[in-house]
Amino acid sequence: MKRYGKIPSFEGILDGNRVIWETEGELVYMEPYGKNGIRFRSSASLHIDTELNWTLLDPGTGDDAKVAVEEDRAVLINGKLRAELLGDGTVIYKNSRGEILLQEEWLDKRYGTAPIRGARVYDHISSDAFKTDLFFMADPEEHFYGMGQEAHDCMDLKGTTIELFQKNTKCTIPYYMSSKGYGFIWNNPSIGRAELAANHTVWHSEACKQIDYIVIAGDCPEEINRSYTEITGRTDMLPEWAAGFWQSRLRYETQEDALKVAREYKRRGIPLSVLVIDYFHWPRQGEWKFDEKYWPDVEKMCAELEEMGVHAMVSVWPTVDPRSENFNTMKKKNYLIKAERGVSAFFMIMGPESIFDATHPGARDFVWNCAKKNYYDKGIRMFWLDEAEPEMRPYNFDNVRYYEGNGLEVSNIYPYYYAKAFYDGMKKQGQNEIVNLVRCAWLGSQRLGVVLWSGDIPSDFDSLRCQIKAGLHTAISGIPWWTTDIGGFFGGDPKDPHFVELLLRWFEYGTFCPIFRLHGKRLPYDTVNKQTDYDAFLPTCGENELWSFGEEAYGIMKSYIMLRERLKPYIMKQMEKAHADGTPVMRPLFYDFYLDKKVYNIGDEYMFGPDILVAPVIEEGARARQVYLPEGSSWSDAWNGKCFAGGVQIKAEAPIGRIPLYLRDDARLPIIE
Repeated sequence: MKRYGKIPSFEGILDGNRVIWETEGELVYMEPYGKNGIRFRSSASLHIDTELNWTLLDPGTGDDAKVAVEEDRAVLINGKLRAELLGDGTVIYKNSRGEILLQEEWLDKRYGTAPIRGARVYDHISSDAFKTDLFFMADPEEHFYGMGQEAHDCMDLKGTTIELFQKNTKCTIPYYMSSKGYGFIWNNPSIGRAELAANHTVWHSEACKQIDYIVIAGDCPEEINRSYTEITGRTDMLPEWAAGFWQSRLRYETQEDALKVAREYKRRGIPLSVLVIDYFHWPRQGEWKFDEKYWPDVEKMCAELEEMGVHAMVSVWPTVDPRSENFNTMKKKNYLIKAERGVSAFFMIMGPESIFDATHPGARDFVWNCAKKNYYDKGIRMFWLDEAEPEMRPYNFDNVRYYEGNGLEVSNIYPYYYAKAFYDGMKKQGQNEIVNLVRCAWLGSQRLGVVLWSGDIPSDFDSLRCQIKAGLHTAISGIPWWTTDIGGFFGGDPKDPHFVELLLRWFEYGTFCPIFRLHGKRLPYDTVNKQTDYDAFLPTCGENELWSFGEEAYGIMKSYIMLRERLKPYIMKQMEKAHADGTPVMRPLFYDFYLDKKVYNIGDEYMFGPDILVAPVIEEGARARQVYLPEGSSWSDAWNGKCFAGGVQIKAEAPIGRIPLYLRDDARLPIIE
């Protein structure tokens, strides 16, 4: 700590429930926020923008919130969280038992010379923007979970550095849950990083107007999560049909190609919920419509699919070709992202492409109106919001100008507004069952009807292993609707037995994900350019349907689709809870068994709802695996009914076609016929 001896007297003031403290070069606001939460904001500009909430909701303040000034500190108590702002500016957070949860780290321990470093550091950039660093003391016994989606293969985030930016396969949601009994929201969409290191925890921003974060206390993960989702929002109720099987590949070239696939599923008696129409069904990027040469009667297609019980989803990109019919209008109205320096082209595919500015309200309305006219009015009710980061080449965030500000300050919020454009537009049409697929997300994206998927990932067992952890961190971050490309996206030869084994293990796992979706870019790729009127060769991939991988694989995958159908009543109960109180459908073992410290770093098992423990097989050639059954429950093997006490490690048999599953406290579920 920076102080010696007696703490200086507190010279701040109270403004209702808000504590205001000021010293040379800094202004601080602290106030109760929601239930069991306290919000901290500070700035070196000596001005705090209280309207700058970004995507946070206003949860109000708990009835038992108390704020008082003592001789050497201000004390804020909100439910189970106590914050102390000392007279020297130090901030300490404690739980209701008086135990320290989080404490700022000051290194100013010397007199008469230059300070080493404060806990809150500001480096001036412009008139009201600063690079900032916020330091907290490290606890070697602490464990962290959340922070969005990333394939870093770490379950416990303690000891990691998380870069705060959006990229394909990486989704930044700056929130973590601590094993000490609190959650932490970094309310800042700027580019930066979080160091959850052994010597400190630091939150770094490359450019922001003010430091802004919220601490939430709770006696268990469920209580913390409930308060967190009151602040960031909860998902709508997932319609039952969306809990079924989704079919996709890169890509169906024509209307007839797509219909043939749906008809074949129907002929074989395999339930199909969603059929996905991937990219470049459009004439040019930024026209947001079907190319009528290849998709001549979309209304008829949608009607036939609907009759079969299949929902059509169509891919949408934010890219805009300078030759497209909308480019000049969008450029004139400032609906495109601009470069601070040089040409405003950020992506190369079929030539240099601009990107629509989703942070601009007018741009959101313009793009939705195009989509409504060309897709929605023809029967499309689901959208795949691809390239949602948005993807750029290169990622020079400082050279990007959004309606909301410079890229260093606001880039991470883009996927939220991208989803909002379509959610708001669909709501205006009176649609209540909104389920859109998106490649990136931010704080609060869950309330915009999005299914987050983990991006363009490799087809190998290492990737499968990483996806499990990525999905669990995503769940803790507030996103209950989540999925992967079953089998991985890049590569995979249906004739290769090694790939088929991977696909089957992934399919087993995908059955127990919130959204059950097959996608990929399978070999062999087309070598003949069928669409000669396009600017460049647009390959399609090999087949990626259930019957594409041999009879044995077909039988296994079909059996898992039927298992998923039997589980729908159970899944929908979990979706109801996600909607009602934010409870994630899939979650790490520590969420339900936080008293068992052995589960803190287990990332290859998880709970699917409260009753099913899932232990995917993640090693090629494995026909068994070790499974830990947590303390606090008894367990039964879903395949043979054998019973086990909790707190034990067992060997689970896992031949191809059998994923280790264990039912909690003798739950009776329709898993095995």
